[in-house]
Amino acid sequence: MPAESKVEARSVRPSSPPLTERQEARRRRILHASAQLASRGGFDAVQMREVAESSQVALGTLYRYFPSKVHLLVATMQDQLEHMHGTLRKKPPQGETAAERVAETLMRAFRALQREPHLADAMVRALTFADRSVSPEVDQVSRQTTVIILDAMGLEDPSPEQLSAVRVIEHTWHSALITWLSGRASIAQVKIDIETVCRLIDLTDPGASR
Repeated sequence: MPAESKVEARSVRPSSPPLTERQEARRRRILHASAQLASRGGFDAVQMREVAESSQVALGTLYRYFPSKVHLLVATMQDQLEHMHGTLRKKPPQGETAAERVAETLMRAFRALQREPHLADAMVRALTFADRSVSPEVDQVSRQTTVIILDAMGLEDPSPEQLSAVRVIEHTWHSALITWLSGRASIAQVKIDIETVCRLIDLTDPGASR
């Protein structure tokens, strides 16, 4: 796998001042509580008061970290993707071409979400409901997904054409997740769609298969 890419360095790290160790620990408890509640009962089960109680923080403190449930669940999705990224780096995809590696990576991520359907549904609903106030959190989700795809491609400095292809792949993956969650697509159809869109990679870079 490549070293940390330029895209990762400038996109995934927050621009706000870094949290203290105590603040980071508190934030992680909040995200863990959010994921646990969503896993058990989906979007409606994530109530801010219950999250505060489960994470042992004051309700007012919770709202300082996350102004709404939508902010919280979108941040939870970014956290879940970050965890997936770490798992993928420990066991990189084995495809011969960049397109094959990206398709394998996205299907592994999809299957991880498939194992927690209530959590997946809650996070996707939050992304759907997100308005402009949640743009920073939504951007973090998109950027984390971009980094995962670029890592699978083996790219540190993608061209504009490659980044455009990555965006289309991201949109397709997100749409496939929505259609699967709503019961309108099977896992087999999702796999076909992901593999099809990943072929864009070879069209934007003839050397990507090396």
